[in-house]
Amino acid sequence: MTGSTDVVVIGGGYAGVMAANHLRVRDDVRVTLINPRPSFVERIRLHQLVTGSDDAVVEYASLLGAGVRLLVDEATAIDPARRRVALASGDTVGYDYLVYAVGSRGAAPVVPGVAEFAHSVTEFEDAERLRAVVDAAPRTAPLTVVGGGPTGIETAAELAEVGRQVTLVCGEVLGPYLSPAGRRSVAGRLARLGVTVLDGPGTRATAVRRDAIVLAEGRELPSAVTVWTAGFGVPDLAARSGLSTDATGRLLTDETLTSVDDARIVAAGDAAAPSGVPPRMSCQAAIPLGAQAANTVLSRIAGTEPREISLGFAGQCVSLGRRAATIQLARTDDSARPMFIGGRAAAAIKEAVCRSTVWGLAREARKPGSYVWLKGAGRRRVLAKAGARAGAGVQ
Repeated sequence: MTGSTDVVVIGGGYAGVMAANHLRVRDDVRVTLINPRPSFVERIRLHQLVTGSDDAVVEYASLLGAGVRLLVDEATAIDPARRRVALASGDTVGYDYLVYAVGSRGAAPVVPGVAEFAHSVTEFEDAERLRAVVDAAPRTAPLTVVGGGPTGIETAAELAEVGRQVTLVCGEVLGPYLSPAGRRSVAGRLARLGVTVLDGPGTRATAVRRDAIVLAEGRELPSAVTVWTAGFGVPDLAARSGLSTDATGRLLTDETLTSVDDARIVAAGDAAAPSGVPPRMSCQAAIPLGAQAANTVLSRIAGTEPREISLGFAGQCVSLGRRAATIQLARTDDSARPMFIGGRAAAAIKEAVCRSTVWGLAREARKPGSYVWLKGAGRRRVLAKAGARAGAGVQ
């Protein structure tokens, strides 16, 4: 390929920003980043936005490298045949290669009353609305957080630390990813903060009302404000554009992150399903996938064979207010080890991790190609083959 190459990146989150910056290792690549917001949102801090301990926003001027064009708009359709992206404004943008990094969002509500009466913390606008609702509620009003994963735990702890009366409804188990020791650490801190934790199958929420939630066991809990964190989904842009997806809507790719439908479309982050076996939704996966998606595009521009992804995990960080956290250590294949770090030391590590994600994106903007990530073990290839054999839920 001669002359300059136009690469469009859809999505300005962790994966998209890393991909856009990493692509600049070649001077002849022109990068356009499409994002509906003018600022970068630190999703891992949205629970802090709810209580006002952080605004969860970083300006793109400090994160995007020179030459990356930021287009504040929303992608509404992809036309692979014409290599164009339609935008909500009515404009279109052409590309030679496309990086699909639209991220994730809260799952579509299926429990009665969730859409009408529950609040979310998965998007910036959701967290802003929730903050206003919490601020308006009486200090003694009962608040309920539904969902025992990291988002639910962090939101419950953050609210309790500022003196709110909080019940955390897990539905099944508290912190499903955590080791037994890590789970005990989280439970102990939540108890000290005054959070009432309800777990077990009978605590699954079956309905949400204006001032209460109903549990599977038949109990009704008073709730002045209900926060719903149970489940994540992805935007349906790929499916609406006629591209192959898994059952959740993630773009189905091979192990180089290339769409199974089109060699000029590469995916990264939460909305990518390599071999139908996507890694855990997290910035821990999104950032290295962004770099590797960029490398796949760069290989195709150079006429060389792209490498298969290699992705390793270190653990899961769960903040428990501003003064404590639990760091669940993991093997590189993302299985939990029996060890964890807790207390103030873990809180310091968690904060350092949050800061380092932004620092890493900014460093890549200043020095493209400088980012180095944790590589994975051989289990990724085994999982990929298993996913391919299972059919991967293609739609």
